[in-house]
Amino acid sequence: MPNRQERFENRHDAGRQLANALTGQHHDVVLSLPRGGVPVAYEVAMHLQLPLDILVVRKLGAPGHAEFGIGAVVDGDPSQVVMNSQTVEMLQVPERYIEEEIQRQKREIIRRRHVYRGDRAPVNVSGRRVLLIDDGIATGGTAKAAVRALQQAGAATVTLAVPVAPASTLDELAGDVDDVICLATPEPFNAVGEHYRDFTQTSDDDVLELLQAARDASNK
Repeated sequence: MPNRQERFENRHDAGRQLANALTGQHHDVVLSLPRGGVPVAYEVAMHLQLPLDILVVRKLGAPGHAEFGIGAVVDGDPSQVVMNSQTVEMLQVPERYIEEEIQRQKREIIRRRHVYRGDRAPVNVSGRRVLLIDDGIATGGTAKAAVRALQQAGAATVTLAVPVAPASTLDELAGDVDDVICLATPEPFNAVGEHYRDFTQTSDDDVLELLQAARDASNK
């Protein structure tokens, strides 16, 4: 029996639905948070006939609790560091630890950038209208870091577009972006995957195939 919360068949279906909701808007580039956001963003980029790229974000984990974020490093030229100062102060995280964690995550960003983009430089967002896409948002920490980094990098506008997210998280993010587009805000909200019939993990090969297909389409 299907889950009553399911709304999307898979990420491609969610992307097509999101693309329809974005029809008529004006943006310059689509950026996706990998890996799960890429199939969604691919459908949007194809529908709007926009270039597609990725924005790699790495969480800065708290000492002894890697999954508890104290900030994030976002890919770019240069890379941007966004800290949660309240959390850092609350946990009394040493400055040396923070610097070491930043450098560790920067190395991981470089590795992932090479996997996904090869020798191509990150997209230049300065003065451009950016459409930032993921397959869904739960707490919003990664999205917030990505948005702040894009703004610091000089993006003219940042629109956050996702298939599904809790209304409370969207309210928190609304003040950080120029616009928010979300297809579904179910309550209660437990996990993004609950709203997909197929939420199979997106592989690196999937990401590479979609990015190449998007580049081929842009070059036609």
